[in-house]
Amino acid sequence: MIWNETKECMDRDQIKHMQGIRLRKLVERIYHNVPYYRKKMQKLGIEPWDINGVEDIEKLPFTTKEDLRDNYPFDLFAIPMSEVIRLHASSGTTGKATVVGYSRRDIDIWKECVTRVLAMAGIGKDDKIQVSYGYGLFTGGLGLHYGAENLGATVVPMSTSNTKKQITMMEDFECTSVACTPSYLLHLIEEIKGKGDLDKVKLKSAICGGEPWTANMRDNIEESLGIKAYDIYGLSEIMGPGVAADCYYHKGLHIYEDHFLPEIVDTETLKQVPEGEQGELVITTLTKEAFPLIRYRTKDLTSISYDRCDCGRTFARISRFTGRSDDMLVIRGVNVFPSQVESALLELGETKPYYLIIVDRIDNMDTFEVWVEVDEKFFSDEIRELEKLRQKIAHGLKQALGLTVKVKLVEPKTIERTSGKSTRVIDKRVLV
Repeated sequence: MIWNETKECMDRDQIKHMQGIRLRKLVERIYHNVPYYRKKMQKLGIEPWDINGVEDIEKLPFTTKEDLRDNYPFDLFAIPMSEVIRLHASSGTTGKATVVGYSRRDIDIWKECVTRVLAMAGIGKDDKIQVSYGYGLFTGGLGLHYGAENLGATVVPMSTSNTKKQITMMEDFECTSVACTPSYLLHLIEEIKGKGDLDKVKLKSAICGGEPWTANMRDNIEESLGIKAYDIYGLSEIMGPGVAADCYYHKGLHIYEDHFLPEIVDTETLKQVPEGEQGELVITTLTKEAFPLIRYRTKDLTSISYDRCDCGRTFARISRFTGRSDDMLVIRGVNVFPSQVESALLELGETKPYYLIIVDRIDNMDTFEVWVEVDEKFFSDEIRELEKLRQKIAHGLKQALGLTVKVKLVEPKTIERTSGKSTRVIDKRVLV
């Protein structure tokens, strides 16, 4: 299946009409092929013919990660296992992984979506892309790999870990693009700068995803390497990387509405919110054969816009994620997201892009401490200069969060680096 840019420039009526046709087919197929969905729909008094178009989407039940775990491993599949050509799974934090399956057509569509992302980032057949996402059951590595090959680019399948080798291959192969988490790319930049080898890096772009990141972090990456950094979004339950991505203008992530029907709902009422208002992203997979999902609650917080982008594309755009509804911390009655801490620190401009939030409860009172890496020069200066910086950071965080924060300044590389998703929060209140 070959990428065709005209698909991304249909008018809204064409998009809505196409989605309505695909939604009706999807509902009929899962009603007859997935007993779990059939029971949920019957409980709500919904039959397939009750769904005539996208305007009827709210009649359908939501799907949650708990539903996936309750039907582990294959009870939500809509095709026979003999037609499933690949399985992926996310890590099971509660003991069970969430398992997803793909038909041959599913794989083709996945490749097409990632190809669109890479083409939108200006990558072509003359580029070499180093894929530093994990391979295996995680969807990141193989998703980017097949999309890049489909585009005709040269793939360097590094996977994760072994930072020294990552840098060596990037330099020796003269890679022009890299795909990895933004926090790991910052770590690579830190190591390259430490070697004094920035002039050996030939990167023109980076495809970053797998974790929330701020505009300030993007600016840091782009300025450090002189490149364009693009945001790619996906989740294993829906497909993997390639559900949405941003273009050159960085005005939101274009979501591929020919395959995914997005909604933004209020996190409490679960009713759709108006365009531009923040809520939880909900996605229905319009074309998935093996593992279709209806109204899957992603827990990711964003807003949506349907106007035409400056790049000319007409697919809906979701705004940069502010966090996840299940990542929100409630500290003494104040709602705090890790991304707020990150934004405040990067705006100060005197810290390293590494921090760790430690939440505890002492004498029935919640405590909120942030460890922040700062340049080693502050530890060689007078102690009062270090204290002045600490107070400045504490004041900046209080202004941003509306909460008094205990700040601990630590030396570079104190906080653990990882090639996967970074650990940003340790909540000791829930540790046993």
